[in-house]
Amino acid sequence: MLDQLQNVELPTLGHFLEDGFCPPEIRAMVPGVRMMGTAATARIPDADAVAVNEALLRLQPGEVLVLDMAGDRNHAPVGAVTSAAAWSRKCAGILVDGPVTDVPELAAAKLPVFARGSTCLTTKRHASGRSEFGIPINIAGVEFRPGDIVLGDDNGVVVLDPDMDADIIRQATASDQAEPEILERIASGEPLEQILYPG
Repeated sequence: MLDQLQNVELPTLGHFLEDGFCPPEIRAMVPGVRMMGTAATARIPDADAVAVNEALLRLQPGEVLVLDMAGDRNHAPVGAVTSAAAWSRKCAGILVDGPVTDVPELAAAKLPVFARGSTCLTTKRHASGRSEFGIPINIAGVEFRPGDIVLGDDNGVVVLDPDMDADIIRQATASDQAEPEILERIASGEPLEQILYPG
């Protein structure tokens, strides 16, 4: 399914699906990149930097690190070092239900990072032992399960069930393939009625 989704525009999926889309407050912190991989989930209370490190060590190539910060909207669990460590694990991207830090360094690294914004306040080495890994979690009201397909670009983030109906991907692909001709017809001055209401 990841191969089939390679060239599908994420907003096109929004024409055919209603669920799985993160709300607009989850946005790309590194513009101009595309994220595509399977979810590696962690729920991290207590602004615990030790638990973030544990999540990094569990990462497998091609996974997206998805961090549910247990409602904490103030502490950044991801910055330059975390991003570099995730990159070294061949991570496909990072998604945080909270802020990040070191924004210029994240942009320079070009690893896709999605979050609620940025801050200078970071997690601490609490080692509370209350974090959980590889479980269903919640990101801005959307459920993410281990192994789900996670997609992101400048428009936002969507999570897909790996067993979703493949016909939806075919419909989205066909829609994307038809769009350049529609735009060309609009630019040429063809009456909109003929374009928007064919047949």
